[in-house]
Amino acid sequence: MSVLRATAILLLLAGLVTLTGCGVLTGKGKKPPPTGGVVPATQRPYTINGKTYYPLPSAEGFKETGIASWYGKPFHGRQTSNGETYDMFTLTAAHKTLPMNTQLLVHNLENGQEIVVRVNDRGPFVQGRVLDLSVAGAKQLGLYGKGTAKVRLTALGEVVPCGKEEVKTRCFLPHEALDKGEFFVQIAECSDQAKAEVLLRQMFEQGKNAVIQPYDSPIGRFYRVQIRVGADLREARQQEKVFAKAGFPGAFVVAR
Repeated sequence: MSVLRATAILLLLAGLVTLTGCGVLTGKGKKPPPTGGVVPATQRPYTINGKTYYPLPSAEGFKETGIASWYGKPFHGRQTSNGETYDMFTLTAAHKTLPMNTQLLVHNLENGQEIVVRVNDRGPFVQGRVLDLSVAGAKQLGLYGKGTAKVRLTALGEVVPCGKEEVKTRCFLPHEALDKGEFFVQIAECSDQAKAEVLLRQMFEQGKNAVIQPYDSPIGRFYRVQIRVGADLREARQQEKVFAKAGFPGAFVVAR
């Protein structure tokens, strides 16, 4: 039996323990929220249909899997959440919490197609959906006719103003490369510190180099449980898959 397979079996047994108060993650930015200064309007909490959403301070390290849809003609020419004019023929998208101008890789898990879009709007406010694509994006991704598809989202970086002041241009600012540094796999985020410590002990008992990373959000403190997996990105990605199969489907690699 291979080491990876044995590890997977051990983790699967541990994953059967229900940890109320811990969430299996789909990825969040690793930068802490800003502390002081004026918060941009697009980064402030907002409420839709009685539910409050808290925009992420950073998209770095963000990954998410869910259902994508599209929106078109009724909204064409209207103002988006960041003040632009919605153009359904450009590659843009709406997301509920990602920072505006995040450059997002969208992978259609049903047909294998991929596109890169820029987030410039909020939505979709439909239960179970994670992204609303423009018409152009929906067509290129192969979901226009069907209406929806299961996708995987990966934040690549952000689009920022650049060049001379009198020339309106945008430049792509990539996130820090993940092929350098110390790698961890984040397996859970708990609102209850005691629950995070239970999971931490389970990982210790299996010989894992686990740590808890406190994270202060607008709605309180959370505790991220992360496993150190070394300096090799390929091994880190392999361990990410092992944890995902062992009861932590939202596990993802982070670099420090």
